[in-house]
Amino acid sequence: MPSAGKAVYERQGEAGAIADSGKKVSGDLRAPRLVVIGPIAPPAGGMANQTRQLVELWRAEGLGVDLVPVNPPYRAAWIGRVRGVRAVFRLLFYIPMVWRALDRVDVVHIMANSGWSWFLFVVPPLVLGRLRRVACVVNYRGGCAGEFLDRFGWAVKPFMRCADAIVVPSTFLREIFSPHGIPVRIVPNIIDTERFHWREPPTIRPLNPRIVVTRHLELIYDVATAVRAFQLVHRQVPGATLTIAGAGPELSALEQMVAESGLGDAVTFPGSLSVKGMAELYHSADIMLNTSRVDNMPNSILEALASGVPVVSTKVGGIPHMVRDKETALLIEPGDTEAAAAAVLRILNDRALAAGLAQRGRQAVAQYTWQAVRQQWLSLYRRVLGWEV
Repeated sequence: MPSAGKAVYERQGEAGAIADSGKKVSGDLRAPRLVVIGPIAPPAGGMANQTRQLVELWRAEGLGVDLVPVNPPYRAAWIGRVRGVRAVFRLLFYIPMVWRALDRVDVVHIMANSGWSWFLFVVPPLVLGRLRRVACVVNYRGGCAGEFLDRFGWAVKPFMRCADAIVVPSTFLREIFSPHGIPVRIVPNIIDTERFHWREPPTIRPLNPRIVVTRHLELIYDVATAVRAFQLVHRQVPGATLTIAGAGPELSALEQMVAESGLGDAVTFPGSLSVKGMAELYHSADIMLNTSRVDNMPNSILEALASGVPVVSTKVGGIPHMVRDKETALLIEPGDTEAAAAAVLRILNDRALAAGLAQRGRQAVAQYTWQAVRQQWLSLYRRVLGWEV
């Protein structure tokens, strides 16, 4: 059975009185009451991080925000290992939590993704919100959106029409939604520059560089290619190290791959890190390597750029919409081990290139700061409520 209480439905009133509708928020004349529905860590993926940041940042400004997580822990671990059963248990608790949350709020902000999670965790609050006449904003993100809409658009689009607004974080996703006749707005992801801040001065250690991979360990992120690329780098730079910070189903296979490669202690797996730990990792890194095969707008790249770390990444999904090749990152084709290694070595051997990528990357993330994004969300909430034209 899922845990109860705060771990399941986090009401701001438990920590302090929830803001009334009409309360000022950092100088704004009127602010809505809000419930955010989305995943929480663990696992510490991009959507979980965005959910956490949105809730924390709004609460810091005085906005009344409740949180309904879609993935609270099970008391009995075996439930989470049985498909079908775990979904039933989730919904038995999830739907009543959403219903209660609607008593307290003006707007429902739903973090949405592709696959079964759409039907399990997005459809119920959309339907309940329509029944209760509560405004619903769908914040859609996910690199598999195109395939999902092609296959299940007939079942997805009727529920999307229940939303008062559909928001995506990138032009990449807007271009995917457009052929399906689904109007969307763009509000970028948020990067917390208080935690992921510029290191001064950014430096590259060509003889003993630290390369970092900061993705969930799933097949779509193809961390195995990063390991193979590091093997090539390590042959030329024996002092190089690789830190793979993340958890997931591919961990055992990756550990075995490293053991068989003879890389030994040059590769470490610290697991999932806290936000503070991740920020410290970036500040100790020389290069961030991302070898994903499917992606949307990974926060890990934004965090690296904000921290002054040069980025080598595959040019898949929305990534080319975030960074420009040879300007703010070096981009490679997915699965190209040699190209990944060559890009890493190019940065290590060219201090001017490394410094330029870091400086321009820092400028590029300005549009993702809370100061740049907050008003876009606040105006959208007011608009769906009819408070603004």
